[in-house]
Amino acid sequence: MPTKTIAGVTVDVTEEGYLTNRAQWTKDIALEIAHEEGLNELSPDHWKVIEFLQKDYAERGALPSIRRINAVGGIPTKDLYSLFPGGPLKKAARIAGLPKPTSCV
Repeated sequence: MPTKTIAGVTVDVTEEGYLTNRAQWTKDIALEIAHEEGLNELSPDHWKVIEFLQKDYAERGALPSIRRINAVGGIPTKDLYSLFPGGPLKKAARIAGLPKPTSCV
């Protein structure tokens, strides 16, 4: 299994850079991954999405769809695309330390 040093910590990742061990995730790691994804900072709205993804994943064992993030998380789809341009679910999941969405190629 590949490893990568992120924020000074060696973590287990997939070939695409998604963490494989959620217990290794920290906010510092999230910030560095966000930077890799082209986001210079994470606003409170970014954290709202990240925290919803983590909570929903922990409860259901699967990543929520964009529709579920909108309906259950109360985060408008337009905002997701604005916060995480170029693939909101894929980027947000990676930053949140969760697996790559199965809906993404």
